[in-house]
Amino acid sequence: MNETIRGGRSPGSEYRMARLFPEGGAAIICPIDHGLYFGRIKGLENPVAVLRSLARTEVTGFLMSPGLIRQTQREFGQAGHLARVMTLDFYWAGADPEQATSSQIARVTDAVKLDVDCIKLLMPWNVSDLEKVALTARIGEVIAEAGVWHMPVMVEPIVLGQPRGPDVVKAEREAARVAYELGADIIKIAFPGRDATAAMVAELGVPVVIAGGPRAENTDEMIEIARDAIAAGARGLVLGRNVWQRPPSEATAVMAALARVAREGSGKGRPVHRRADEAKAPENVG
Repeated sequence: MNETIRGGRSPGSEYRMARLFPEGGAAIICPIDHGLYFGRIKGLENPVAVLRSLARTEVTGFLMSPGLIRQTQREFGQAGHLARVMTLDFYWAGADPEQATSSQIARVTDAVKLDVDCIKLLMPWNVSDLEKVALTARIGEVIAEAGVWHMPVMVEPIVLGQPRGPDVVKAEREAARVAYELGADIIKIAFPGRDATAAMVAELGVPVVIAGGPRAENTDEMIEIARDAIAAGARGLVLGRNVWQRPPSEATAVMAALARVAREGSGKGRPVHRRADEAKAPENVG
C-alpha cells in the first residue's frame, strides 16, 4: 500500500511537519542548544528556565540538544502546542574553520524515542574537502534512516568565522542546494536577502527557515529582516540569541513583534498557536 501523501511524505512525516509549521502563520522556533557548542553562554546559563519563560510567549517550538530534551519531557508532555527540533550533531571549529570537524552525537532512533518533531544537522561549508565528503556522507545516511522513521530533517548550510558578504551568501546558497539534493526536508539558512530567499523558495520547493545569528543591537532592523524573509516565502524564523540574550521584558516584546510578523507576513490573521491567556500553560512550563 502506498502510504505517501502530499509532497511525497508519509502520514507520520506530514504530521510532524504540520506541528512544525502551524496554519496560523510562519513558525517561530527558539534555539536553546547553544550550550552544546559554546558551553555556558550568556543568557542561557539555565536553559530550562529560559524555556519556561519563553513558553509564555507565542513561540511555536524549540531547537534543543538531546540532553535538554531528556530533561524537559514532562514540560513538553503538558505543552502539546510546542514543537521540538533535536540537534543531532556536534561541531568544533577551533582556531581555523577550514580544519574544523563535526560528529554525530545522537541517533535517529533516539529522536524517535523522545517523540520529537524534527532533527537538525549543521552543514559547515568552509571546511576541508575531506570534511565535506565525510559530512555529506553522514547527512545522507541520517536522511535515509530518518525516512524509515518518518522523521523530517532540517539541514543548516553555513559558512562560519567569516564576515558576511556576497561570497559567503553565495557559498551558503550553493551548500543549500547540496543539502536539498541530499534530501533535506527543511533548509535553515541565514537571511540571504529578500530576492535570494524568494528564489530559494521557488527553486527548492521545501520549507526555508531563517536563522537569527548573533545578537543584533537594533531590534527594529531585526524585525524588518524577519518581515522581508516571511514576505519572500520563508516558512519560519529560528532566533535564539536575539531573544534570550535580552532582558526578559525586552525578550517578550521581541517575541510579540515576531509573532505579529509571522501572522501578517504570511497573510494569516489568527494566532500562530493558542495564547497563554486562551489555553493556560502548565505551571512547570510557563
